Amino acid sequence: MSKIKLSGERLHQLILAPVVSEKSTRVSEKQNQAVFKVLRDAKKPEIKEAVEKLFNVKVEAVRTLNVKGKTRRFGGMAGVRSDWKKAYVKLAEGQEIDFLAGNNA
Repeated sequence: MSKIKLSGERLHQLILAPVVSEKSTRVSEKQNQAVFKVLRDAKKPEIKEAVEKLFNVKVEAVRTLNVKGKTRRFGGMAGVRSDWKKAYVKLAEGQEIDFLAGNNA
């Protein structure tokens, strides 16, 4: 398997945001995983490399899933939220990503 080289620009665009929810917090504590919202065209090796470089951690595995947008009503008009992609990133033993480290308010 060939190693993918990401440009610096693609590296920073690939991971959109961490997913903070009850489920992602539970997965983080029990299974040493982090959950991210990523670009829809992101591939698993790209996600692995981006997380390793951006957060300086060792990644064991990446699982992805496509989240379908919900149908919502706005008054009399119907609309649909955008589809998006979620990545579950399993970190190596002893590795950790702390999203709240910079917020000491």
